[in-house]
Amino acid sequence: MNAGICYLVGAGPGDAGLVTLKAKECIEKADVLVYDALIADEFLRWAKPDCELIYVGKRAANHAVAQQDTNELLVEKALEGKVVVRLKGGDPTMFGRGGEEAGCLAKAGVRFEMVPGISSAIAGPAYAGIPVTHRDHCSQLTVFTGHEDPTKDESRLDYAQLAKAGGTKIFLMGVKRLRLICDALVEHGAEPSTPIALVRWATTGNQKTIEGTLASIADIAEEQNFKAPAVAIIGDVVKERENLNWYEGRPLHGKKVVVTRTRSQASELSKQLNELGADVLEIPTIKIEHPDDKQEFVEGVGQVHTYDWLVFSSPNGVERFFEAFFSVYDDARSIGGVRIAAVGPGTAKKVNEYRLAVDLIPETFVAEGLVQAFADKEHIENQTVLWVRGAEARDTISQGLSALGAIVDECIAYKTVPEFDDPNGAKERFATEGADVVTFVSSSAAKHFFALNMPWDESCKVASIGPVTSATLEVIGKKADIQAEPHNIEGLVEAVVQLCSESE
Repeated sequence: MNAGICYLVGAGPGDAGLVTLKAKECIEKADVLVYDALIADEFLRWAKPDCELIYVGKRAANHAVAQQDTNELLVEKALEGKVVVRLKGGDPTMFGRGGEEAGCLAKAGVRFEMVPGISSAIAGPAYAGIPVTHRDHCSQLTVFTGHEDPTKDESRLDYAQLAKAGGTKIFLMGVKRLRLICDALVEHGAEPSTPIALVRWATTGNQKTIEGTLASIADIAEEQNFKAPAVAIIGDVVKERENLNWYEGRPLHGKKVVVTRTRSQASELSKQLNELGADVLEIPTIKIEHPDDKQEFVEGVGQVHTYDWLVFSSPNGVERFFEAFFSVYDDARSIGGVRIAAVGPGTAKKVNEYRLAVDLIPETFVAEGLVQAFADKEHIENQTVLWVRGAEARDTISQGLSALGAIVDECIAYKTVPEFDDPNGAKERFATEGADVVTFVSSSAAKHFFALNMPWDESCKVASIGPVTSATLEVIGKKADIQAEPHNIEGLVEAVVQLCSESE
């Protein structure tokens, strides 16, 4: 049996862009991924398809798995010879019990490595426009926890020393004890008028910041029902936020947007929405699986060099086609002189990833537009066409090209099936919190989403990527409030921005 290893990995504060390259490498090679709450959806997509995902998250007093059970789980999986990644929000050793987990691994004789992560103690203030040190204010930083071991009768914190300490003071996990902490600092000599800010869900699209003083912040938090998780910043550096608040002014900040797609393909839409400040809930509604007749698919791929045209109507088809192609051929030149057509820029971009150019893209990014592009720009009578498609695709392309005189063979590359898992808790969040906008990038995603029968608030809007998806939504009974123009990811993002601006 191969010796296993456990990586204790810091996932950063929430923004997937703040994770380290080392952390990403660990996730990509993990056999077992043991992860917390507060972990970005993006990280789960980096895992191998056969990686075992185990959620052991903690939020405030709600623990999915007891810490001792988590420790034993890491040891058990590593002793099976597996590569185990324990993915923890922030930094694993910054009040994250990473030291305890490492101790258990060491005691059991399990190899382990620690992979530091960016702590919310630094990232939270930065994303709120508050530098933790500043030449005009301070050159000292003190970090402490507001959540101590509940089995201890007395606090280990020396509030007298904390009150006297100069510079910026930051505490984590202290929202429930906010009044007690502020009162203790004032009681031991801190000025009641000292500025303080609390940043909730720091670095995510759900980030919110409140400001006050040591004397007033507890009342402000109660009035606004301000809940954990949050990082607190105490000191004059809080005054810099007035000029440096860069994150919370973006066009979609404070808006909750649902992305419905396969778990592996939601990233581009989610990324663009995140960059505009949205709190993105990725709800995977479909999974892409091999076609029922895999042998027929492989045979079609193997004969591609005999065709005049290769037509792709989805990025999924491109990916599945070239996976099969390079399992048969070692050389890309084996594709021969076939010309390539793609239904839209997203599909063409996927083709370009394989270092191949696309010869034909329609002006309208739907099947009908592709047929029209052939009619307007190409003479395909008696030419052979291999159409790579999903099992559920409409027959528009086949019928349309056949009507133009082409000889069309269909190559079914994949099928879509419902996705019932909720690895990131997004379905639960949508059911309990709702959303401002739900996006749909395909008819199949729409069908499978509504098959979940989740509650839907009437104020929640619908954004569709194009006319085919919009038509499906109308049949379902949930008419699209807006349709992307053009019918691609960029157009859909613009549609979401427009919807959200109109609702304000």
